Amino acid sequence: MINFEMSKDEANIVQNVIERYLYHLQVEIMHTDKREFRDALKNREKFLKDIIDRMKTKILAEPK
Repeated sequence: MINFEMSKDEANIVQNVIERYLYHLQVEIMHTDKREFRDALKNREKFLKDIIDRMKTKILAEPK
């Protein structure tokens, strides 16, 4: 496992970048005809959503 620290502002920016990528990934999933590729994209989507959820939990747990 790799751990590193970032400020709350940095974490928010990284989260925003991932969310923007997710939007484009979802569009790509909708336009993909090949099942294997679509399944791989869906796995990536699930992975990234999990990262966002973990980041939100960590950001909310940080003292203000």
